[in-house]
This record gives sequence, structure tokens and C-alpha cells, in this order.
Amino acid sequence: MSRFVDRVVIHVTAGDGGNGCTSVHREKFKPLGGPDGGNGGRGGDVVLVVDANVHTLLDFHFRPHAEAGSGKPGQGSNRDGANGGDLELRVPDGTVVLTEDGEVLADLVGPGTRLVAAAGGRGGLGNAALASKARKAPGFALLGEPGEARDLVLELKSVADVGLVGFPSAGKSSLIAVLSAARPKIADYPFTTLVPNLGVVTAGESVFTVADVPGLIPGASQGKGLGLDFLRHIERCAVLVHVVDCGTEEPGRDPVSDVDALEAELAQYTPSLGTDLATRPRMVALNKIDVADGKDLAAMVRPEFEARGLPVFEISAATREGLREFTFALAAVVEEARASRPADVPTRVVLRPTAVNDTGFTVTAVEDGFVVRGERPERWIRQTNFDNDEAVGYLADRLARLGVEDELAKLGAVPGTMVIIGDVAFDWEPSTPAGIAAVTMTRRGTDPRMETDHRVSAAERKAARRVRRGQVDPSDEDDE
Repeated sequence: MSRFVDRVVIHVTAGDGGNGCTSVHREKFKPLGGPDGGNGGRGGDVVLVVDANVHTLLDFHFRPHAEAGSGKPGQGSNRDGANGGDLELRVPDGTVVLTEDGEVLADLVGPGTRLVAAAGGRGGLGNAALASKARKAPGFALLGEPGEARDLVLELKSVADVGLVGFPSAGKSSLIAVLSAARPKIADYPFTTLVPNLGVVTAGESVFTVADVPGLIPGASQGKGLGLDFLRHIERCAVLVHVVDCGTEEPGRDPVSDVDALEAELAQYTPSLGTDLATRPRMVALNKIDVADGKDLAAMVRPEFEARGLPVFEISAATREGLREFTFALAAVVEEARASRPADVPTRVVLRPTAVNDTGFTVTAVEDGFVVRGERPERWIRQTNFDNDEAVGYLADRLARLGVEDELAKLGAVPGTMVIIGDVAFDWEPSTPAGIAAVTMTRRGTDPRMETDHRVSAAERKAARRVRRGQVDPSDEDDE
């Protein structure tokens, strides 16, 4: 027996971008071949895709973790790394994607609808792509960006035109079974229906869907009984039908109090899609008029519901009495609701250019220094290999051109002030102005502005070797 799951938490991780390659072309009789390191490949995305053949979130219940493929690193001879493969996750029609805080990110309705749940990281540039007049043979490459990782909540909300609401054992399952080809479980005990059932109903030329959802009891809006498992599946319905049991012998129960209890729960429930259930059309189906005293009770309470402006239908799911009139009345309400909806239009691409005065970053003073925030500065930090002095110098050049150094100086930063960008904290040392071409590049992988390069030069190694061999007296060299 398959299980129905309509709410899960998934953990999606996109692929990391591949690192760029640092390489110099080497060929006989061509000592200055130039840089030829390729770019890293893009990381794969995690994509949610609506599939008409998927009806439950059960797969995500057992396998909540999903990770896309990472991009491959670049190679020499200008060979770019392969892109990571996208991972497509099939979800049912009517899936709502939320953050863990309850913010709705997307409402996935319609087969083929897609949502990038986690974006793959960009691949890093190789040193061939970083070559310029100032850096003819860069001794560094950019690192690939890590893929996006998110925790998302998936909720399945049935896509149906009509929602049947009522107390347990009111006859909702029997009603949908005679109206459509659906075959829900039917038994003579409460809460027989544990999962929503969808049926397709035909009335003349009108075709619509009906949802039979788990029974409702007082306190369901706070999660009592099947609670929210019932209520979330009626958010999309165009019309709600109160299925009332006119044959119940339970003390304290009668059709009017049952409808009042149902309306109270609907009023207390807050739909996550922002819809208003109070504005939905209502109908009352007085069921089980075939049992003893059922027809008399229906005739007794009918005036009360009509006085409230509710259409009332006396029906019997067992004998099918009154079902034809009831079905065509549902079809009329559904067609009216469909006609009132705005026409579907193709999705329009909206371009929002950056404002002229938008620098793309902000600098905020904190107790110990300054914090720089912005998409580009934080991305550049992730792309930088801090073990390579030339790469760090290139980062300083980019930040200077963006205006970060000028803004830090304007806010009172002095050499040695701690600056935090992304996950990296460092002591700020002003670089040259943004015309970095004046900086003389030395050995690959080094930068004259970086003070962390303490490697001994070849001349110093040669002099020390001569001293060790006794060829030169150290005191003589000092006298010179």
C-alpha cells in the first residue's frame, strides 16, 4: 500500500563551480608561449519540476537530501572544465515551496512548471582569461564558487474545483465515489479517509474536479485530529460544499451546529497562499436522506440554511437521490468561478537595471572595524585563493576599482583597521589608486605590494653557499 505524504522538508545543495587553471604554454623554441589555463565549469542547479504523473511527496520523505553535480576544473591548453549536471526533482501539481520561516517562494501549478531551488556556483576564470596589459602572464586563477545550499518546505495543496468538507463519517467518500470514478476507502468508522481523494465529475459539457479530504473536527485549525492535513487541501477550491450527516444519532450533533463548527474552523485557519476562504461560495448537501428520520430532519433544517443565503440540496449517496440536480448546480458555480478568473497571460520578463547611484556595496562601521557587504565584493572573496599573493593583489585591485577603498578612507579607516568581507577578516592596507597598471608585476604568483613574500632570492642563496664553502670571509663582505 502506498503512503500519501503532503508535507516534507528537503535539503538541496547545488553543485560547486570548478576552479580555473593556472598554466603557461610550453613548446620547443617558444619560451614565451603565454598563459593558457582554461576556465572551470559551472555547478549544476537543483530544479523542481511539476510532473503530472507524481501525486505525492513520498519520495522526498525517504530521501530528503538532494545534491547536483559540481563543475570540473579547467586545464591547460585553454581547455575549459565540464559543467556540472542539473538535478531535476519531480513534484506533484499544486506543490507550494516555502522557507523554514513560512515565506512562500513559489506556487508550482501546471505540468512543466519549473523552479530553480538552488543555483549552481560559477566556475572560476583561468589565467588565460585574466591576462591583461598589466598582467601578461598571471600566475593565478580564480576559484569556483560554492553552490547554493537551502532547506525548503514542500507542501502539497490539492488542485480541485470543489472541496467537500464535513465531519468524519458524513458521507464525503461515498459521495465522491458515486459522482466520479474515484474509489476511496469507505467504512463505518470515523477517519476512514486519511488522504485527499480527487475525482473528475462530468455534468453535461462541464468537467470539473472534486476533492474529498480528511474529516474535520473542532480544533482542526490548531492541528487537532487531522487538522492542517485537511485544511491545506481546500485553499485552491472554487466552491466549498458542507456535507452534513442527517442520519447521525450522536448526542449534541445536528446539521446546523455541524455547519457552524465547520465555518468556525475555516474562519480560524490562515492559508499560506494568502487566499481568503470566507469569500468562497458555499453549498450545503444534506446527505443520508434515505435513512430513518433523515429526510424529515433535512426538511426541518433546510429553511435555516436558506435564510443564510446558502444553496441547499437534499441528497443520498446510497440511493443517488438528488445527485443530478446537485451535480449540475456544482458545475454552474464552477463555470462561473472560471469565467471570473483573469485570463492567463505568458510570463513577462521584467528587466530592472541598476540605479545610476547604486555602488553595489555598503560599508558599515562596527565596534572592531568595518563590514563590507555586496554581491560583487562577497563573490570576489569566494573566488580568491589567499595562498597566492598575486591573487590577493588582484582582489585588492578589483575592490579599489569598485570604490571600496575610497569609501573605507572616507569613513575613517586607517592602515591596520580590521575589514570583514563575507567570511574573511583582514587588516586593511591601502593599495594604489584604481589605475593599477602602474604596479610592476614580478614573478608569477607574487605581488610587490604583499609583504608576506619572504622567499630568499637566487643571489642571496648563491652568496650563502659561497660562505659555507669558505670561499668568502663574511667579514670581508660586510667591510665591502
